Amino acid sequence: MIVVDTSVWVDYFNGRPTAKADLLDYLLLREPLVIGDLILAEVLQGFRSDLDFRRALVFFRALEFQAMVGREVAVDSARNYRRLRARGVSVRKTIDVMIGTFCIKNGHQLLHADRDFDPMERYLGLRVVRV
Repeated sequence: MIVVDTSVWVDYFNGRPTAKADLLDYLLLREPLVIGDLILAEVLQGFRSDLDFRRALVFFRALEFQAMVGREVAVDSARNYRRLRARGVSVRKTIDVMIGTFCIKNGHQLLHADRDFDPMERYLGLRVVRV
């Protein structure tokens, strides 16, 4: 299964012609995609108009929803953050470590446009979707 990070959804909904947003557009009709609670909250909070918020909410109902963080993922995320820090890597956002950890634990691939995930791929085994 493929999880699409907020960084790609933002480009997609804003109509930015990026390779990853174009890939998302292609995948929507061909692959089962997962929307997690953390990503859902991040994307929805960015809509300025109530109408766009409601439209996105309906849109996301067509995707498979999975809760991303419980006790186990929270603890493993802290461990992964510490592992990265021990290697001299500073991740800017804890939520990205949680999303990456969720994907690693569940064997999901991640489609992203956020450099915070690069060290998770390199050092922790995060599988990413390539364009």
